[in-house]
Amino acid sequence: MDYKIVVGSSCDFNDELKKTIPYASVPFTLTVGSEDIVDDGSLPVKSLLEKMKMSANAVKTACPSPQHFFDKYKEAENIFVVTISSKLSGTYNSAISARNMYFEQFGEKFIHIFDSLSAVIAETLIAMKIKEAVDDNMTPSQVVDHVEDYIKGMKTLFVLENLDNLIKNGRMSRLAGIFAQLLLIKPILTAVDGEIVLVEKSRGSKNALKRMVELIGIEGDATRKRIGIIHCNAPEKAESVKNMIKEAYNFEEIVMTDAQGLGAVYMDNGGIVIAY
Repeated sequence: MDYKIVVGSSCDFNDELKKTIPYASVPFTLTVGSEDIVDDGSLPVKSLLEKMKMSANAVKTACPSPQHFFDKYKEAENIFVVTISSKLSGTYNSAISARNMYFEQFGEKFIHIFDSLSAVIAETLIAMKIKEAVDDNMTPSQVVDHVEDYIKGMKTLFVLENLDNLIKNGRMSRLAGIFAQLLLIKPILTAVDGEIVLVEKSRGSKNALKRMVELIGIEGDATRKRIGIIHCNAPEKAESVKNMIKEAYNFEEIVMTDAQGLGAVYMDNGGIVIAY
């Protein structure tokens, strides 16, 4: 099948996946202070994190334009799009608008847009699932049914080390955020119907990560074959989580990636996200 998987820059692949998945990425725009940054992977994560830390204001993000998607839709006969949750961004709607633009100009062809109902590593796993389905010689419509079922069963859990962005974005009051950080409270969060929801609070990072791993067997299906881990500038912490997962469960594959650009903005320094 001649196909391409189009993803936003919220989706990060490791070096191996970049070589094996036929994908095209469209960039978000990040505004840090007065600086606009095109999220095309050219800005090192550590530099971005430093800019975020120095900024008194929340980092603003703008989703890829319909034109960005439109241009990528020309690259293959069959197009599968994976977007960050439509509850978190306008990316899904932008991809839909681009499809309508394409049909009006060139006529219809196969373009399907998956709403991940999550972000970062969940998008990566969805792209991998699409490739597997195509490799299994499924038709485009069969791929859609197969992957939509997969998305419905997905779970995402994450622990944030730094609450600064939540405070700056108004998702947590400054007083509550300072109080939580003074007490070393770490929130364990999840995605429910595409929205971020608090699961539990733990005292300290180690306890939070340990509890997050325990929740894999409680919050979802721990018999799935693959689980993904993404970290923001925290490779040792991610490796520790990987080892805890290997000890507790029997996943056939554990995929690890580093957060870039938009993922780093959402996760902030030290953040860990898992999806399965």
